[in-house]
Amino acid sequence: MEKKINIHIEKLPEGYYLATSDNLQGLVAQGRTISETIEIAGDIAKKLLEAQDFEKIKDKFSSFTNNFDYPLVVGL
Repeated sequence: MEKKINIHIEKLPEGYYLATSDNLQGLVAQGRTISETIEIAGDIAKKLLEAQDFEKIKDKFSSFTNNFDYPLVVGL
């Protein structure tokens, strides 16, 4: 089963990226690149959901569909 968890990514002054989530309490991930940060956040989210009773909190997350919005940032 796949569920969608919204994460917020911000660039820190030190140059690293920080990911947090309002949907999943305790999710904090840091990486050198956005891609690395997203990957780490996914691993942490999976572990957090496994550690919690997912049946009790599953209504917080929307189901994954065949289409979704993703912000694409292009530097010029």
